[in-house]
Amino acid sequence: MSEIGAVWLFGDDIDTDILAPGKFMSSEISVLASHCLEAVDPTFAKNVQPGDLLVAGSNFGVGSSREQAAQALKYLGIKAIIAKSYAGIFYRNAINLGLPVFVGKVSDVVQPGDRARLAIKTGIFELVDENKTICCEPISKFLLELIEAGGLVPHLEKRFAKEKKIIWRKHLKIKW
Repeated sequence: MSEIGAVWLFGDDIDTDILAPGKFMSSEISVLASHCLEAVDPTFAKNVQPGDLLVAGSNFGVGSSREQAAQALKYLGIKAIIAKSYAGIFYRNAINLGLPVFVGKVSDVVQPGDRARLAIKTGIFELVDENKTICCEPISKFLLELIEAGGLVPHLEKRFAKEKKIIWRKHLKIKW
């Protein structure tokens, strides 16, 4: 299993305007992220630590399609999000930015500040102090590859670099 992080618990319908407030959208990501979720928890951005887990109810990331909502969470060090359901655009934006998102009913059994682990490859969530595990829906192999590469752009850069190398090998008839 992976390292232990604290649980940050939020309810249903957390929208992208709460994750990335509109009045800070033209700011640097560090400024925008410092206001992430302040409308529902003013302490979040100041106290979240790298490796912490965000757990939420249904319809996480509803609202506008701003990718900065997922970017702010990743910038703050959130290791992964586990929610009962997501708005489709937020879900894909998170994956494209390399932020793991899992579907699971973890919000029914955790409390804010619980110590937990999440195995990204399997979706197994463990409450450390209670020795309790919850299985989330695993991420597909392809989406997991995107996340492991750091997101869609790094994944494509790696893929294109590899394809270019193969083309050059064929063209030059060089054995590597």
